[in-house]
Amino acid sequence: MSRFSFAFLRLVVLVAAAAVVTTAWAVPPKKEAATLAEAKAGDEEEKLEPYQCGKVQRLHTLGGVFLASQPEKEDFTHAKEGGIKFVLNLREKDEMDWDEAELVESLGMEYVNVPFKSPKTLTDEVFAETRKLLSNEKKRPLLVHCASANRVGAVWLAHRVLDGGKSYDEALKEAKTVGLKLPAYEERAKDYIARMQKKSAAQKK
Repeated sequence: MSRFSFAFLRLVVLVAAAAVVTTAWAVPPKKEAATLAEAKAGDEEEKLEPYQCGKVQRLHTLGGVFLASQPEKEDFTHAKEGGIKFVLNLREKDEMDWDEAELVESLGMEYVNVPFKSPKTLTDEVFAETRKLLSNEKKRPLLVHCASANRVGAVWLAHRVLDGGKSYDEALKEAKTVGLKLPAYEERAKDYIARMQKKSAAQKK
């Protein structure tokens, strides 16, 4: 192989790799059904799926929402190039050693911080605000993150039961897949869900 041919091949590989990285945040396209059985299966509700992009350690997606652990600075550039429009950060400002809001907004994405750092600070207001954002399809593709996705799993649990129509057990399975680990977060979410369901039932009477 000539030097020119080798150099050209290397360039093609590098361009292809760059394309994969920069489009990795795009909403996964739906596959065309080849059979009637596959067509029927395609009518089923979307499922939470694992995803990969940059250096993000935990990442899952469903319906244009990306649920993640802390992205690196360069991951936000890839997120922008991949189509992300909105970033929701659940971390306290004192956890960060750099200005995420400034970076995200400089890239042209919307940014909001709904912070909580312990079960005690996972209040009804936090649940209400995150549910509102998670339910707003105009904000998608949406990236939601904390440090390890533990907190993301907690708010996802409440959202999926109260706004997504999932049973508690189904939503809990998703939340743990996303990253929910702390039992106290689960208890806060479970209590909030029960009170909201009770309130909704009373209003319907």
